[in-house]
Amino acid sequence: MKLTFIGATHEVTGSCFLMETDTCKFLIDCGMKQGPSDYENIEIPVNPGDIDFVLLTHAHIDHSGDLPALYAKGFHGNVYATEATCDLCDIMLRDSAHIQMFEAEWRNRKGKRAGKQEFVPAYTMEDALGVLQNFVGCEYNQIIHLNQEVQVRFVDAGHLLGSSSIEIWIKDKKIVFSGDIGNLQQPLIKDPVYIEEADYVVMESTYGNRSHGQRIDYVKSLAEVIQTAFDRGGNVVIPSFAVGRTQEMLYFIRQIKEENLIHGHDDFPVYVDSPLAIEATSIFGEHRVDCYDEDAQALIQRGVNPISFTGLKTSITADDSRAINDIAQPKVIISASGMCDAGRIKHHLKHNLWRRESTILFVGYQAAGTLGRALVEGASTVKLFGEEIHVQAQVQTLAGVSGHADENGLMTWARAFGHSPKQFFVVHGEDQTAADFAQRLETELGCPAMAPFSGTVYDLAAEKCIHQAAGIPAPKKPAVTAASKKASKIFARLLSMGQRLLSVIHKNEGGANKDLKKFANEIQQLCDKWDRE
Repeated sequence: MKLTFIGATHEVTGSCFLMETDTCKFLIDCGMKQGPSDYENIEIPVNPGDIDFVLLTHAHIDHSGDLPALYAKGFHGNVYATEATCDLCDIMLRDSAHIQMFEAEWRNRKGKRAGKQEFVPAYTMEDALGVLQNFVGCEYNQIIHLNQEVQVRFVDAGHLLGSSSIEIWIKDKKIVFSGDIGNLQQPLIKDPVYIEEADYVVMESTYGNRSHGQRIDYVKSLAEVIQTAFDRGGNVVIPSFAVGRTQEMLYFIRQIKEENLIHGHDDFPVYVDSPLAIEATSIFGEHRVDCYDEDAQALIQRGVNPISFTGLKTSITADDSRAINDIAQPKVIISASGMCDAGRIKHHLKHNLWRRESTILFVGYQAAGTLGRALVEGASTVKLFGEEIHVQAQVQTLAGVSGHADENGLMTWARAFGHSPKQFFVVHGEDQTAADFAQRLETELGCPAMAPFSGTVYDLAAEKCIHQAAGIPAPKKPAVTAASKKASKIFARLLSMGQRLLSVIHKNEGGANKDLKKFANEIQQLCDKWDRE
């Protein structure tokens, strides 16, 4: 009975673990690596066609995103997950496939001109649709017999609609995979369920050495951010994960509007600019009975939709998205991606980062190396679509808004097991975070704990590690040369001159037509000279 660690080891994305028993092979999660990596992951060490099934903790792409690629390589088994996770994956994996294919088309269009080899996407829409046909919805708290050797149960992890921790019984051993453990008292969904017995626990550690701090009044704090920005004449731009965090923000804003906490800007508009977020919001409504908490259920009993209100506007098409920035009225814009590395949020940042009156509000985890992390850490300039943008907007975070439990929440979850586990395996945390949390588990619970690297293999029956892998550092990007730095500075100066030219143009508004015509002709001649397209 072997457990092999493949992904989300000393990192927070790409969750994937392989279990091998006498009668079957199966994965727990099959996630996509996102953002820069510190370490390399091993390939799944068995033929994908030999994998019997997959158990999926939840729908986030760093846990589910490589399932279509697994299907493309020959896996045709079932994927077991909660009903809500199945529904969310139906939109998220199709969206991911669309992104893969769009990126491949874009890279090949550029590559063809440069004589490069064709870039092949990780998977196609056909692969996504193929694996989605094999999803099997499961109810919370129901023991499912997958074969004569393996039984499983999904329990609510309180992290995302449909998220779960998974209990697995194999012969006389019980293994628990925590999935992502949710924060307490978050809007809409229920708190995580505590599990009291296990022989082995594979546990996440995203915030394993950090506290969210004292719990704040989210509604009051968000209202203050909106009021201040609106009074300055600016927008509030919220980079938000399309599934989960967006719906929480809508929940808070509904309450802000209901309690009239914004003054002087009655019925202010809120734009959700993400087709995926719009679809996900509909799915949240469909699972209100099995997944909503008591407070959300009470609102429904009153005839109130917890995540809808007057002034809520949705943006589907690219034209809809572009039109938002043509509207002068102060507004809230919620858009994906949550870490600002892709999606429509980058366009809204381009239109608002340079505006002193606007506020960029971060409401979720920002991984190292992402644009979101750079902004949170105080970057003065960022590059968007090849253009240097000077950051003058207010950049703020809404402290404590997280779908992940902090270090204290994680320890509360772990303490529910008492001293029963033979071994904790700490995963899904940045390098030092995972190591720190493993040490804390050993110190406070007296249970053995390790933070394995990708490739580590543990024999659960023999109760010993049979291969302890070392972390293989991921290749680093080439260092920036002095010449490229100089070129970048020169280009930045050119952009600055362009902005100055635009300022001069505005200052001449209302001038004599003869002078304006002469000015326009001079600019035209300059553009013709340097237009090399």
